[in-house]
Amino acid sequence: MEQKPLTTLPGTRDILPVEIPRWHLVEDRARQVLALYGFQEIRTPLLEATELFARGIGGDTDIVGKEMYTFTDQGGTSITLRPEVTASVVRAYTEHHMYRGGGITKLYYIGPMFRHEKKQKGRWRQFYQIGAEVLGSDDPAVEAEVIEMILRLLEQLQVEARLLINSVGDRNCRPGFIAILKEAISQDLGRFCDDCRRRAQTNTLRVLDCKVESCQPYINRLPRITDHLCRECSEHFQKFQDHLREAGIRYEIVPRLVRGLDYYVRTAFEMVSGELGSQNALVGGGRYDGLSEVLGGPPVQGFGFALGLDRLVMILPDSLAEASVDRPEVYLVYLSDEALKAAISIARLLRRQGVRCHLEFGAGSLKSQMRMANRVGARHVLIIGQDELAKERYSLKRMEDSKQWEVSLPELSQYLQSLPAAARKNPSSTNDK
Repeated sequence: MEQKPLTTLPGTRDILPVEIPRWHLVEDRARQVLALYGFQEIRTPLLEATELFARGIGGDTDIVGKEMYTFTDQGGTSITLRPEVTASVVRAYTEHHMYRGGGITKLYYIGPMFRHEKKQKGRWRQFYQIGAEVLGSDDPAVEAEVIEMILRLLEQLQVEARLLINSVGDRNCRPGFIAILKEAISQDLGRFCDDCRRRAQTNTLRVLDCKVESCQPYINRLPRITDHLCRECSEHFQKFQDHLREAGIRYEIVPRLVRGLDYYVRTAFEMVSGELGSQNALVGGGRYDGLSEVLGGPPVQGFGFALGLDRLVMILPDSLAEASVDRPEVYLVYLSDEALKAAISIARLLRRQGVRCHLEFGAGSLKSQMRMANRVGARHVLIIGQDELAKERYSLKRMEDSKQWEVSLPELSQYLQSLPAAARKNPSSTNDK
């Protein structure tokens, strides 16, 4: 019986080689910009104890309640594929006593997350994020600097985004506001969607974030948290705005802006893009003082963000993405078995010099090899036939303008090394094995 071909699981996908240059471009630029601001990379496990997220994110959140991939291992421990990384970073920060040196610690990560969400454009069950955390400071200047850094990255990638900000208060003023909010929601509770009615009891602030159209008239009548901040939170929010203005950063205060995780306090922000449709959030983050203590660590102030890598790659300008494609500098065409041996030797020589080469084995006729050179986007073709072997001079064709001329191997090397766009990645003086 014929076997049915296997495919990817719902909500997952393969990222194919033709797409990878976009990902590399974003990741490379992110590493460069993050390094400018003093961030160092950290890599935490994909698997964590379920308790880390239950305690850190909050048991009443949608993530913990409905979206996490959780299983029990052979030893009976509840394990979860990480749905986010902030809790993991704070766990690592305290577990390895990274606070002992004093001062602030700046960490960043790049990698996959896992949530069992409804499949929508830009939403995947395995998705990727670039994120950063600043631990050890509650200064609102830190928050403005992080936002400046994100905007710098987006500018380099030619992506525009609007900055939305809010304050969600802290443990002093937020409980009082939530009581007021619950009372206001109860006036129209039957008119809200099922999710809002559930959240009204379990995660009340998330009602403000509802996107269901029928709920909007009632949400717009709800009280604003910015009108109920304590003096400390109000001053913090004002100083944060002052730093943004001093940096020339435009922003919009959105009183309904909240985060879906329990650990956020005071500053919350999003960056949204008009290129993404209804699912327009590109970056989200905020302050999470107290998370370390919830996880059993010492008191530590924290501020961070996560950027949706999948979404950013999706809206990257095509011109920028095209310029990042690593095309072969030379495609070697051979016209006999003896020419193939020479092509292998020449390719080895050029690769030692850091030149990207493409050599197709069993490629067939000259015409078919030239078609393949076009297909892979080679900038040059080096033709090796019996006449070329006899003269030790080879036909080099520049594909951009079809100009063709003869070169010796030393002339070929010299020419390729003189090209500003020649690919010379990690050239090595060691012999190939």
